[in-house]
This record gives sequence, structure tokens and C-alpha cells, in this order.
Amino acid sequence: QVRLVESGGGLVQAGGSLRLSCAASGRTFSNTAMAWFRQAPGKEREFVTTISGSGMTTRYTDSVKGRFTISRDNAKNTLYLQMNNLQPEDTALYYCKVQGFASWGQGTQVTVSS
Repeated sequence: QVRLVESGGGLVQAGGSLRLSCAASGRTFSNTAMAWFRQAPGKEREFVTTISGSGMTTRYTDSVKGRFTISRDNAKNTLYLQMNNLQPEDTALYYCKVQGFASWGQGTQVTVSS
């Protein structure tokens, strides 16, 4: 059983920053890739970024490259997403995901005003 709890969302103005956290429990994930996804109103859930179990390898969707940074603390079983220079199109419910597991958390809402 995997439990994911996302936090850190909020309302910011365009150009602002937020740091999301995802606390994972149920097992140790240090050898497992994790990812962030987001779902905007009326749209499909989409991939944002992923990080390898060691944290050495990352990949980003083009729209967030240079603005978002994914990281993890395996000692705390926690995944992070630093989001800088946020834009209104980043408004969405953000979810974390553990590779190989179907579980989703409740998500954390990010709203960016113009």
C-alpha cells in the first residue's frame, strides 16, 4: 500500500514561486523513480517531470524547462518540486506518482494569477 500526500500549493501572481512537497509512505522508494503530473480544469492529466531513484537523472516537459526543478530526499521519502517564474498556464492540480504503483494522492492546487 502506497500513500502519497502532496502539499505546498497556493495562489501566487505570475512570476512568483512555490515549492511543492510529496510525502510518500508505505514502503521505501529510494530505488524507484517518481514524478509530478498536473491536471488543469477541463484538461487531461499531463506529465510534468520525473526523477530517478538516486536523484541523478531528471526529465522535464518542455513548457517547464528552466523554471521547475524536481528533487527528492530519500531519507525522508519526500519528493519536491520547486516552481519559479510561474505563469497562469501553470494553474492546475499537481499530483506526485511513484513509478510502478497505481496510487495517486489528493493533489495540491496551484493557481497563478496574471
